[in-house]
Amino acid sequence: MGEGGTTLGLRARILAAFTLGALVLSAILAAVTYGLVRESLVRQREAVSTNQAYLNARYLRDRLRSAGTDVSNSIDALETTGGTPVLLREGAWFAPLGIDEDDLPPALRAAVASGQPARMRFPIEGQTQLAVGVPLPAVSSAYFEVTSFEELESTLNSLGISLLSAALVTTVAGAALGFSVSRRVLRPLAHVSAAAVAIAGGRLDTRVANIDDADLGTLVTSFNDMAGALQERIERDARFASDVSHELRSPLTTLTASISVLEGQRGDMPERAKAALDLLAADVTRLSTMVEDLLEISRFDAGAARLHLEEVRISELVMHAITAATDDDIPLAVGADAVDCVVQADKRRLVRVIANLIGNAESHGGGAVGMGIVVVDDQVRIWVEDAGPGVDDADRERIFERFFRGAAAGSRGRGDGVGLGLALVHEHLVLHGGRVWVEPREHGQAGARFVVELPVANRAPAPALIDPGPAGIPAEQV
Repeated sequence: MGEGGTTLGLRARILAAFTLGALVLSAILAAVTYGLVRESLVRQREAVSTNQAYLNARYLRDRLRSAGTDVSNSIDALETTGGTPVLLREGAWFAPLGIDEDDLPPALRAAVASGQPARMRFPIEGQTQLAVGVPLPAVSSAYFEVTSFEELESTLNSLGISLLSAALVTTVAGAALGFSVSRRVLRPLAHVSAAAVAIAGGRLDTRVANIDDADLGTLVTSFNDMAGALQERIERDARFASDVSHELRSPLTTLTASISVLEGQRGDMPERAKAALDLLAADVTRLSTMVEDLLEISRFDAGAARLHLEEVRISELVMHAITAATDDDIPLAVGADAVDCVVQADKRRLVRVIANLIGNAESHGGGAVGMGIVVVDDQVRIWVEDAGPGVDDADRERIFERFFRGAAAGSRGRGDGVGLGLALVHEHLVLHGGRVWVEPREHGQAGARFVVELPVANRAPAPALIDPGPAGIPAEQV
């Protein structure tokens, strides 16, 4: 299509080509067939009518040579093939069915009057007629026989309708053939597309089955070779990251132990040495976290990540994760439906998800200012809010990619992370069949809200409504 239009897909183009081809071919064949049959029938009709007219003219000539012959009776005795006999004798007009002399074309009457036999087609009241004129100079007469083409035209109309129906059936058959061919041609492409989606989703061992087609087989082979090379490259990179992370663990352990020894001598150090020790401890901690993140990512890439699912009361797990992740007092709003909500989850991974989101808020948003748990349509949502500069619309999808920090990373705090924390959040949730996204805070407040969604396993039974006595009253309400 042109600019601003919609380009037809390959399947639609194949279908359109077969349909139009069948339509054009059937139309040409129908037109040629109709023309040849029409010409043949018309010629046959004209030949029969002409021969009959000459026979009748000879018969009348012989009858009229006899004296006292009744002209009308002689005309009534003629045998015609659906035609009407007309006789012009010595200026008198004899027409049993009421055909007037003016109905005949003047050119035909003039030709016959000059002594030349002639025939001509002409209309009478919308119906095509064939008039054959034979001069009879021996009896001073001219014989005309007028034959209607009404029956022939009816036959031709029926033939035209039949050919049109056949053309439509052929067009539909062509469309059906085009649909079948397009499916067969595009089936390998559909398999390639499905395989590409699977590979993009992490199933690097996906391949397309070979097909017995000289042309499309090359495409399938090339795709499988590309997928194999891609798998090998990604696995090699994953092994490299894993190997490097493992190799870094030993010196990091040594550095951590050395820092612990130095911390024991902190009281004997000058202030500048203490500041240097603090910087070293912070960098070692950051490097250790990065190494652990790389190891975790490499497990996902290698397909070695496994879930250890158990039923978890989500409100209790979130409170435990907050306590383990930070010393800050983060407000936690728990919806009524979420208090006893239970999910099937790997505790370690889910605690890591909450910790990474809190850590992201501390690194880029000035710390978490609020958290909440709600249940929406059999899905439990956990959200973490910060009061930082927020996340640009263009970065809300890419922020969960590995090593992505965005253009606003510098404005969202110190930027201590390397861009793996949110990627790990995404990977952990994919394993759980959940998802994560970022959105603006409500009521136009500054900052960002990160939302985690997990499927609800079931609801824990509500406790019996009995009076628990003074021991059942929360401490803050005493």
